[in-house]
Amino acid sequence: MNTKKKKSPSAAGAVLPTSDPELATPAAVPPAADPAILQQELAAQQDDYLRLAADFDNFRKRTRRDSEHQAAAQKDAFIADLLPVLDNLERALAAGQASSSAQLQQGVTQTLQQLGQLLQHNGIVVVEDVGRPFDSHRHEAVAVRHDPSQPDQIVSEVIQRGYCHGAKVFRPAKVIVNDLSQSPGANHAG
Repeated sequence: MNTKKKKSPSAAGAVLPTSDPELATPAAVPPAADPAILQQELAAQQDDYLRLAADFDNFRKRTRRDSEHQAAAQKDAFIADLLPVLDNLERALAAGQASSSAQLQQGVTQTLQQLGQLLQHNGIVVVEDVGRPFDSHRHEAVAVRHDPSQPDQIVSEVIQRGYCHGAKVFRPAKVIVNDLSQSPGANHAG
């Protein structure tokens, strides 16, 4: 059986709680609490903090700079892909005076296809909306018409095409919507 008593807090050098401040005796200062050692530890911690803050600031600046370089490189690549399309349009205009309108139309059609491929290559998809239900997130209604031969709230005509980039609407389509709740005399487009 162990007969040793546990040391009381006063035996460990702690200050005993008392209501009289004169009776309270300060504990012996342990060696780690020496002010000179504490000053050195504080200075070391401050130095570590300043180094860490500088490293983080450098990381933040490097990340921003890398992001800007990547965005510039992507923009440059897109422009480089776009230049042949512009060249073809310039050729079509230059040859337009000497060629027939059918040849000019064929050249412009091919250039338009080339531009569509460029957009598709960069993740931009043309949305075909005629006959689809009107969706205020994907369409901007510029007019309504009343056509009983078509379903209600269907896109009946596209004024300006819409484009998507993945699931995100890049540009909503401007459309005319079939609204059967409108009376035939209240057509806004026709």
